[in-house]
Amino acid sequence: MEICKKKGLFYPDILFPHIYEITPDFLQQQKVKGLILDLDNTIAPYEVAEPDGKMAAWFRAMKTAGIKMAFVSNNKGDRVKIFNRTLGLPLFAGAKKPFTKGVRAALSALQLTPEEAAGLGDQIFTDCLACHRAGLRFYLVPPIKDKKTPFFRCKRFLEKPFVGKFKYYRTYLSRTQSV
Repeated sequence: MEICKKKGLFYPDILFPHIYEITPDFLQQQKVKGLILDLDNTIAPYEVAEPDGKMAAWFRAMKTAGIKMAFVSNNKGDRVKIFNRTLGLPLFAGAKKPFTKGVRAALSALQLTPEEAAGLGDQIFTDCLACHRAGLRFYLVPPIKDKKTPFFRCKRFLEKPFVGKFKYYRTYLSRTQSV
């Protein structure tokens, strides 16, 4: 875990190397009662249709600790519905992040204020921006399996100034990109 000292819409509050370092104890220390979750490349790679055992255990631990969760995804409804089938979380697909409508709808569904929640995602210009614009703190993880298309390579390159100082993300970017 690394804490970002810079503040602003494009700067994550904390960077984690993966979701499994975000524990119920950590969230309770931070007074976080709920997580607004991105799905693709944050929780699971695009091609993983359903939670595996490790993911399911992480979700169970959160639920057991009373952490509320909802998915807010730019992906289409079918992808998110299939992944969420066994989890049963509120979901808001086609969210059009960085717009805040999906994040605000998730907060309402979870009956939380922005101060009681945190966003979790892998992208600065969608996930981070939507959460910060809605008043939430934001936790960033490197993408699990990044797309290699020119669009995504360019987007990751543009994110570097906002996350380049973080050791985990910098290591990830140096391994996966040569833009």
